[in-house]
Amino acid sequence: MMPSRRDFLRVGAGALTAAMPWRLAADGPPSFESPPGTPDQGFILLYSNENSYGPSVRVLDAIASAAQSSNRYPRVRYNPLAEKIAGVHHVSPDRVLLGCGSTEILRMAACAFLGKGKQLLHASPTFEAIGRYAASVDSEIIAVPLTSAFAHDLDAMLGRVHSSTRLVYICNPNNPTASLTPRKDLETFISKLPASTLVVLDEAYHHYAGASGMYASFLDHPFDDQKLIVVRTFSKVYGLAGLRLGYAIAAPKLIQEMRRFATQDNVNAIATESAAVALDDAEAVNDFIQRNANDRQEFFNQAMARALKPIDSHANFVMMNTFHAAEDVIQHFRKNNILIGRQFPPMDTYIRVSLGRPEEMRAFWQAWDVLPWAKNLMMHH
Repeated sequence: MMPSRRDFLRVGAGALTAAMPWRLAADGPPSFESPPGTPDQGFILLYSNENSYGPSVRVLDAIASAAQSSNRYPRVRYNPLAEKIAGVHHVSPDRVLLGCGSTEILRMAACAFLGKGKQLLHASPTFEAIGRYAASVDSEIIAVPLTSAFAHDLDAMLGRVHSSTRLVYICNPNNPTASLTPRKDLETFISKLPASTLVVLDEAYHHYAGASGMYASFLDHPFDDQKLIVVRTFSKVYGLAGLRLGYAIAAPKLIQEMRRFATQDNVNAIATESAAVALDDAEAVNDFIQRNANDRQEFFNQAMARALKPIDSHANFVMMNTFHAAEDVIQHFRKNNILIGRQFPPMDTYIRVSLGRPEEMRAFWQAWDVLPWAKNLMMHH
């Protein structure tokens, strides 16, 4: 049974606004900005790729129960959760590292393996967090544009690898494009990297990708795992973005290096208890995956009815070319009480739309249809 919208907002309204969007300042570190409003003020949140249906009822019950012991430090709960995750992925517990969201995992990787004179290689555009952390430790950052099919340009990336390249970051499915890079191409790429180069594979949107000839998780089907750091999060399909919990699975020696940079007591007691329940709640996970598939298909149906051609999505969000300045479109939706993703240079005419509940997506398309140039777009595209 799924929680009602009212129940979800009662439990999670604060959590929904906890993950604030950020932007890179032109002359300094990123600045953080709160979204202009909260769910209570009528804004529809389609901007952070959250699970608009979660958490499940079982997980909500676990959150309420765990809150009663929130006066206690969470350290006794760390190992049981790590062992449970290890069991799910059929690895030993010394290969598991927990973090305050997967973003802390990315920070630990940057601190452990990067620094002055060392290089991070990633696609553009992609999830930017590891780039921020790499910059904070004075690393060189190389960004390689995606291919015309919005996959990682692995040949071009391989051409940029040299002796100082310590980390390659690959988000698959990629954020913000929701596109896939084929598994066989990734295997070939990884096999050609020097032994000194590690690969961080971010599988935040794994559950939404589905099994296919193009995609297979590097946890479900391991490959050269001495070189790989595979990252997962509870923020997406499990609906726990506000509680901040992620994990990495890698070779024990890599986990030990990264653990040195973990924040003490970095995983809170409510997150550990609810995550353990979420891992067991397969029925809810399957339900969330099916709901997302239905919502995604409906988005494409609506887009095609308007002669729009979004990028093929393998996640819980869609990126779409508007043929107009993305910032103008973003502001139009803001004026209609809908928050969509920020601008993602160099894709300056594309918008990223997180999938919401059906009633939220109907509001999105109603707002789209009153764009001043929406009808002209249908006529010319």
